Amino acid sequence: MPSRWLASRGFRLCEPQAGAAPRTFRASESLALAPMSNASAAGAQEPSGQAAQDASGKVAHDAAELAAELARNAVDCLPEGALAARLAKAAGEGRRLRVKLGIDPTAPDIHLGHAVVLRKLREFQDAGHRVVLIIGDYTARVGDPSGRSSLRPMLSGEEIDANALTFQEQALRILDGNDELLELRRNGEWLEMPLTELLALVRTTTVAQLLERDDFAKRWGANEPISLLELLYPPLQGYDSVAIDADVELGGTDQKFNLLLARDIQRAYDKPEQSIMTMPLLVGTDGRQKMSKSLGNQIGITDAPEEMYGKAMSIPDEAVGEYRRLLLDGASGAGEASRGEVDDPNRAGGAAEGGPGAGGAPVGAAVTGAAARDAKRALARDLVRWLHGDEEAQAAEQHFERVFVSHEAPEEIEEASFVAKDDGSVYLPGVMSAEFGLSGSDARRLIDQGGVTLGDASVERGQYDVPVARADGQVLKVGKRRFRRLRAG
Repeated sequence: MPSRWLASRGFRLCEPQAGAAPRTFRASESLALAPMSNASAAGAQEPSGQAAQDASGKVAHDAAELAAELARNAVDCLPEGALAARLAKAAGEGRRLRVKLGIDPTAPDIHLGHAVVLRKLREFQDAGHRVVLIIGDYTARVGDPSGRSSLRPMLSGEEIDANALTFQEQALRILDGNDELLELRRNGEWLEMPLTELLALVRTTTVAQLLERDDFAKRWGANEPISLLELLYPPLQGYDSVAIDADVELGGTDQKFNLLLARDIQRAYDKPEQSIMTMPLLVGTDGRQKMSKSLGNQIGITDAPEEMYGKAMSIPDEAVGEYRRLLLDGASGAGEASRGEVDDPNRAGGAAEGGPGAGGAPVGAAVTGAAARDAKRALARDLVRWLHGDEEAQAAEQHFERVFVSHEAPEEIEEASFVAKDDGSVYLPGVMSAEFGLSGSDARRLIDQGGVTLGDASVERGQYDVPVARADGQVLKVGKRRFRRLRAG
């Protein structure tokens, strides 16, 4: 984001709090739950001027301390001091902060990249504040242009509704579902507005302002098309903050422009301006690009334990520290045992877009050998323990040892039935497509590359049809983690 746009609004980056000791908050510690200073309600005498000043100073001190702890691992915390001011004001009013996150249901599942921000929301809940999770069923029709070089394809209403339901269910694996601490909304509630109201909204933002966005600026400079639909997205997302009276909004670093624009829109509607907090973008299992289902480098929070463990073991060594820092450190019940077993050697880790923290600190040098292996195994085990449980984590590790270390087949293998062709053979790419969701061309490519075995022998290049006698009862292994025991139907 161009610095002049931020400087014109008096913003400065907060210092990331990566080195601070993690803390688990309790609701009883929340400033938002502190009693209001209301002498008449309590039937007490008015405090003296000095006593009132002391009490006010303590509230401000506590608010600053809590704000610093909540900002741990954040890249941006803007404007400077705004979060502490919000916490202190809420304490004086005897209310909880309203902490907003908007997610467009453009895909059916939540992955660990989403979990970074959801975990930060949980910290606000643990401090006693109220999270407002907005499912962008309306803005998903528009498509968030953040980080895009082209127009996003539009989803059908049925796809959006199905994805929204899945998002809500999966988010509750991380968030506290207590009604006092969580409010679930869909922005179609307020964005289905009359044209006159939409025109009033778009008057709050200029085209020049929108073209300050990095992605729009790059496309404009390259003479690439930008649709009016995409230009509508930031004002619509900003209006969400107006509709739910957001005190704080969270998002990834790619959402920084949208979060700041929401402050301008709140001001235009005579609403108090929210503070914003951005979190690092988690790299995917490839260690290079941000985690995304479209890039195939994601770890889903509902992945089967064995799948989650195996994917975590494929993370590059230099990214292990960042995964632990952003996903596990300080999380209740996440990784306590394993952190005692292995001293994490990669604390400087590898966040997307240049590494952790503001300004893209350099990625830490990867530790090799046994230390790196043990750190990665501890991470994989703790991720499964966090999202599935202790028994599942132990079973996933044993599965990995058996299949990938000892190169044995899993103890339990799902069966797949097939129907033989008239010539008494079975077409393996067809079985692979039906069982693993591969396209026919991808299935044939895997066979040609030597990535498929049947029983103890590799399937040779071009050998797509095999005799039923060779296939029946044998274990089909595709890649490293996919197995089926074939049965003639």
